[in-house]
This record gives sequence, structure tokens and C-alpha cells, in this order.
Amino acid sequence: MAHPTITPGLEHDLLASVPTGLLVDGQWREASDGQTFEVEDPSTGKTLAVLADATSEDALAAMDAADKAQASWARTAPRERAEILRRAFELVTAKADDFALLMTLEMGKPLAEAYSEVAYGAEFLRWYSEEAVRDYGRYVTSPDGKNKILVQRKPVGPCLLITPWNFPLAMATRKVAPAVAAGCTMILKPAALTPLTSQLFAQVMIDAGLPAGVLNVVSTSKAADISGPLLKDSRLRKISFTGSTSVGKHLMAAAAENVLRTSMELGGNAPFIVFEDADLDKAVEGAMAAKMRNMGEACTAANRFLVHESVASEFTQRLARRMAELRPVRGTDPGSTLGPLIHSGAREEIHGLVTAAVAEGATIATGGNKVMGEGYFYEPTVLGNVPSTAAILSQEIFGPIAPVTTFTNEKQAIEMANSSEYGLAAYLFTRDYNKLIRVSEQIEFGMVGFNAGMLSNAAAPFGGVKHSGLGREGGAEGLSEYTSAQYVCIADPYVN
Repeated sequence: MAHPTITPGLEHDLLASVPTGLLVDGQWREASDGQTFEVEDPSTGKTLAVLADATSEDALAAMDAADKAQASWARTAPRERAEILRRAFELVTAKADDFALLMTLEMGKPLAEAYSEVAYGAEFLRWYSEEAVRDYGRYVTSPDGKNKILVQRKPVGPCLLITPWNFPLAMATRKVAPAVAAGCTMILKPAALTPLTSQLFAQVMIDAGLPAGVLNVVSTSKAADISGPLLKDSRLRKISFTGSTSVGKHLMAAAAENVLRTSMELGGNAPFIVFEDADLDKAVEGAMAAKMRNMGEACTAANRFLVHESVASEFTQRLARRMAELRPVRGTDPGSTLGPLIHSGAREEIHGLVTAAVAEGATIATGGNKVMGEGYFYEPTVLGNVPSTAAILSQEIFGPIAPVTTFTNEKQAIEMANSSEYGLAAYLFTRDYNKLIRVSEQIEFGMVGFNAGMLSNAAAPFGGVKHSGLGREGGAEGLSEYTSAQYVCIADPYVN
């Protein structure tokens, strides 16, 4: 795919084409109180756009629209829903240049990564266009032969979809596509830091033929003003949230009042386990993918490099050399291989983690400093000899920091991996397939990469255990999250 030549004029024209209002009942409109908020470019610190700032009143207007559209949308033929999703896939793909540049501007990732996200995000639209007509029920005879058992899948109803800032397109399509396929209406609240991509995506869904009221978008700088009244509204039937564990717990508690269906994709602290028999070339390549995707700002990012003591020194040196080759410059620069962190506070937090780790005995193999100048850049950093008790190993690192610690045997590696409260993703590097089976059965994670540093796929169930959340997105499992099973007992006409 050819990348566009980036000029100031191109950026201006793209930003001018993005809707800046709220999408309610098929119409773009201003906030009820006329307030707005700014979206910033993290690579420069400058304002990109000014959006309508939704209020509680706007949230309830979106709920009215979703509720009004639910009954007719649920009755829409699966093939019609499938065709809308297929057209949306084709439109997103055709607009890849726009979506990639927009994500680079508002989130900071290099253009090459942004194009990868366009392909990944669009795939959810294609996958669920195919799944929409395959939401199977069943019709069987009861074991005692007296009745027929009919089980059918029905849409759960209006959904609140809350997306994070780090994957602006993929997190929207991963929630919207299965909801559309299942026959649910939606209220989408994108992250205030990166709402522009969702705004453009919503317009694409309209252009693809999605009826008014099925998808409503309420971008805001005041998240609680949206989620609070909606979670109290008895018409809402489901919430899907991707974000921090602390916020997820709060939303789950609020959702309990109305016994809402919940899908929670929360924090992660992924172990990257390198055994003594690992192919180190593959391990380093996997480490770069697992750690540096999205500048390390991903819930699946490798946060703890647990390396067998016999290969730890060599692995650390190799990884440091690769990390030092990255170029932290604005994502629109053709040579960019590392974008900025999302805001200044994130950079300060990352630097604090590095400083604390060094104070606890870690050594810096490369990096360890802020990049001075415009934007919120931080040097790609590898920390060696990290004590197993260091605080950095127990936290979710949202940045380009790779702490390496050691283990002596398989049992210890498993114990170290499971010591976290999180259980989203884990990575194992070994040549021994028996070891893969043993370890994967014992570690407490929803996803495992075997000699692979990239896990995400639209056809696979994405999600974790423990404090990393509940429910799954992607795959057939992702569609089930938006449906409920209804059992109908039918008296067998042949039984007296």
C-alpha cells in the first residue's frame, strides 16, 4: 500500500473533513450546552481540532435514539447487516490513507504502524460481516423424548461502548462490528485524547448504510457525565469497556445496579518468557513486536522479560542493540520508527519508573532519558539486571521500557509469571513443544504467544482473566457477547 506524501495542506484538508459534532439519531449536532474540547497532537503539543463536548443531556438523547431504533434494527435481516459491514470494510480500506494519517496525528504512532492498524481494524468489519449470518441456534429433541428444545440467539439490546485512546480505529471496530452483526444499537464514547478516528469511522458507517439511531457517538472530555446517567438507565442492556482496571471496576460496580451484561478488557502486565533453549534471534524479533508495538502503549505489551539466567546477558545485549536503532520522531516523518507518548504526564510516569528501577539495582543497557524538544518522546530503553522485587515488574508499563530479570528453572518462571494480578497476555519462547503445553496449562493468562510476539487477530478471542477483565472480543466468542440465548420448550406433537 502506497503511503501518502505528507504536507501541511494534506493534514489541514483531512482534519477539515472529520465531523466535529455529536452523532445522535443519524444527525451530527452540537453539544446541548454549546461547549467544546480540544484534541492535541502529542508529537507537537499543538491543537489539532475542536470537538463538541457531550453532556449528560446529550448522552440521554443518544439513549433515546438507540432505544427507538432497537426493535426495528433487531428485526433486520442478518444478510442486510452483513452487507452494511462489508461495505464499511471496503470504505475503511479505500480511506486507508485518511485513517492512517488521522491516527498518526491524534495518537502519535508512526504511519507504518497506523496503516497496520487500519488493516487490523478493518478486518473486524469483514470478519463480522461473515459471522452475521452464522449466529447459530439449535433445535433438538429433549433427552426424555417428550419435548423439542429450541434455542435461539437474540440481540442483548442497546449497548454503551467505551474505547481507549491507544488504538483509535481497531478498538471502535472491534466493538461496533459484532454489535451491528448481532442486531444491537449502540452509544459509542471514544477516548477524549483520540476521538477523531471514531468520528470519521462513524461517518463511514453512515455512508455504508447504517440506519439512523443504530450508532450514536458522544465524544466528551467528561466521561463520567456520559457513563453515569447511561448506566442508571434501565433501557441500556450492555456495557463494553476497554481501559484501565481501576476504571473498569468502577463501571462494573455501577453496571451491577441494572444487572447489565459486561465485557471488560482491562489492564495487563504481560510476561515474556525466554527459556534456555530458545532461538534468540526469534526471541529478540518477538520482543520487539511484543514490546514496541504502539510505542509500548498497549495492554498486550510485554512488560516483564523473564529470561533464563544462562542466556539473559546475551538476550539483553541483543535487545538493547535493536531498541537503540529506533528513531523517536514525529510519526509523519518517513523515517519515524517510534512515536511520542500520549501526553506529558505519561512521559513523566515512565521516567519515574526507570529512575526507581535504577535506584533498586537495575542497569541501563540503552536509553533511559526523555527526548528533548517538541512532543512527548522518550528514548527506547532496556533495563538489565532488574531485581525480581523491583516495583517496575508489578506495574503496567505504557511506554518503550523493557525490564529484564532472570529465572533459574521452569517452575520459577511459572511462579514469576503468575505473580501478577493481571492475566491478559503472555509470551513463551522455547524450541520444546512439550514445555509449551506444560507452561501454557499452568500460567494464568487469557492469551499465549508461542514463539510469536503478535497475538491480535479478528478471528481469535481477545481477553484475559483475573484483573485483566472478563468476556472476549473477536472471533465467534465476540459475537456471543452481544447476544443472549432464549430457550423455547415445544411440546412434541407425537407424544401423548
